[in-house]
Amino acid sequence: MQRIVCTGWGPPEDLVVVDEPDPVPGEGQVAVKVAAAGVNFVDALFVAGTYQIKVPPPFTPGSELAGIVTAVGPGVELLQVGDRVLSSLGLGAFTSHAVLPALGVTRTPDSLALTTAAALVQSYCTAWFALQRRTTVRPDETVLVLGAGGGVGLAAIDVARSMGARVIAAASTAEKLEAARAMGATDTIAYETEDLKVRARELSEGGVDVVVDPVGGPHTDPALRALGVFGRLVVIGFAAGSIATLPANQVLLKNRTVVGVDWGAWAMQHPAGQAVVLDEVLDAVRLGELHPTPPAERPLIEAGAVLRDLLDRRLTGKTVLVP
Repeated sequence: MQRIVCTGWGPPEDLVVVDEPDPVPGEGQVAVKVAAAGVNFVDALFVAGTYQIKVPPPFTPGSELAGIVTAVGPGVELLQVGDRVLSSLGLGAFTSHAVLPALGVTRTPDSLALTTAAALVQSYCTAWFALQRRTTVRPDETVLVLGAGGGVGLAAIDVARSMGARVIAAASTAEKLEAARAMGATDTIAYETEDLKVRARELSEGGVDVVVDPVGGPHTDPALRALGVFGRLVVIGFAAGSIATLPANQVLLKNRTVVGVDWGAWAMQHPAGQAVVLDEVLDAVRLGELHPTPPAERPLIEAGAVLRDLLDRRLTGKTVLVP
């Protein structure tokens, strides 16, 4: 097997590839031949040592994967060799073979390609948790999605659209805005060249109902000001690299609300609740209510270069590493 190893906190270019014997599952575990591993912003933060949870090196980054079960350990009854599965595991996904707790593995719908399944959990569970648990969206509402060409952004468009909402997508490039339209956004804003607050108010005829913000930085303040009466700012992350300081008077005005979304920590602390969220997402995929876009594919050994592209905002949608 091959796996990617972070030997010391730093830039993703420092990641190394190691060759090892294939792992053997123990009690309550399954071995999975990895078809693809999803790439997420949090993976780069773990490697840099800047995430709120600091993992001492050496470790293998990667927080989600999909593949085929190749062996089951003693005590495993609900899974068998040949099952198509996905897993959200926190760390360890950037590998060709993985041993996982059977309870942390979920069968994938037959209609879902394994490469797409590998990029599903982080983005779609975050968007689902944000719009179905932390706030709710009505069919008559308008949702503004920032970072709309990224994985979480596209998933948020898909989830909001599935709930009947109208979606305005905001992103930095024409390519990302095109991907957002393909996912179901009805209008777009190029927020590097257009006034985000003014355009969002114009397109929503006075103010949007919900802002989904996985970006932070300079875009949060104008997005907050674009909210209408009882508008909700849903704070998911800070892909822009800086954390915005919110003017409290703008929260007070129009009875606005700021909602924090830390799906990852919640999922680790509430595995039963996360299992329900994942089941809901997969059911919506099976029923054709959600339409995850097939991700771009890159070789596993290019993990460092892919993380650099992600940090430098050169990726559109999701990318997976393929052993």
